[in-house]
Order: sequence, then structure tokens, then C-alpha cells
Amino acid sequence: MRSIRAIAAFPRAIPLAADDVMEFHAARLLLLLHHCGSGDTIHGLTKLAKLDFFVRYPAFFGRVANRLGRPVSTPEREPESAMVRHHYGPWDKRYYQVLGSLRACGLIAVQKSGNAYDFSLTALGKEKAESLSQREPFMPIVEHMQIVKKVLGRKSGTQLKSLVYDVFDVEVTQRKLGDVIR
Repeated sequence: MRSIRAIAAFPRAIPLAADDVMEFHAARLLLLLHHCGSGDTIHGLTKLAKLDFFVRYPAFFGRVANRLGRPVSTPEREPESAMVRHHYGPWDKRYYQVLGSLRACGLIAVQKSGNAYDFSLTALGKEKAESLSQREPFMPIVEHMQIVKKVLGRKSGTQLKSLVYDVFDVEVTQRKLGDVIR
């Protein structure tokens, strides 16, 4: 994964996907904290990862919403970036790098809360998230995040993890650790 600042040094003959750009993931996580968090905060990395999973995989979210008796219309699109099977369900190995970068830039604060960590937008992070939310390219994902929050926002990370394992046995649970989720 590269920062947008390093792309100029990237060979032009080699294709570069948005998935390979750190700021792409950073923008999505800022928006996730802002639109799916409670007061711009998400309690626990498991909850953050599971909410991110349902944002990135709208068809999977639609299935969960139906299972919960809250059917929704989900966008017809492929995930913009894949996640892998991890110990606690869907995961992105880049979380530590992206969250660390957001923290180093003063966009998020991380605070230990019991055995978990709370991820919160700082004032600067909130300003950036609000700015991104108003930009046309981000509006569809923001709309989807708002629906994800309505359906799943009050659930804990453990509840979301259990829901993923229960509903997506073949797609997630039966995969080997590190396998890409499709």
C-alpha cells in the first residue's frame, strides 16, 4: 500500500488500484467513524472491522438486514476492496497501518477502554470527515453507511462477529484463515 504522495514515483506501466492507496482506506475509515459511530466514536476494533465489512460488502449487509427483519435496498456494486478471513471474521491487514497513520496525523484518537480500544475522531478528523461527506464521489458510501448504522449501529463487536459467523457460514466461517472473502 502506498501513500498518494509516493504515487509519482510509482512506475507508470504498472496499474495502480485505489485499493493500493492508503488515503482511500483512511477516507473510508474517517467516514465510518463519523457516520457509523456513536458521537464519532466506535468502541472496539472488532466492531470497527465488522461495520467496515458491511460497508464494503453491501450484498452481505442486505442479507444480514433481511435476517434481522429490516430489509434494505443495497447498492449493486462489488466491494471496492477485499477483506480476508481472520480469527474474528472479516479483517483487513491494513487496519493497523491506516489507523496508525490517522492517529499520527491527528485525525483520530485511540483510547483503551477495558479490554478494547475506542476509536474517535478528533476535531480535525471530524472536520475532514464532514468535508468528505459533502463530496459527490463519497455520497453513495455515506448513504450506505447511514443505513448500516440504523440497522447495526447499536450492536456490539461481539454481536456483529456472531452475526457474521451465523449468516455467512460458507462465505466466511468455512474459509481458511487468510482467505479472501468474496
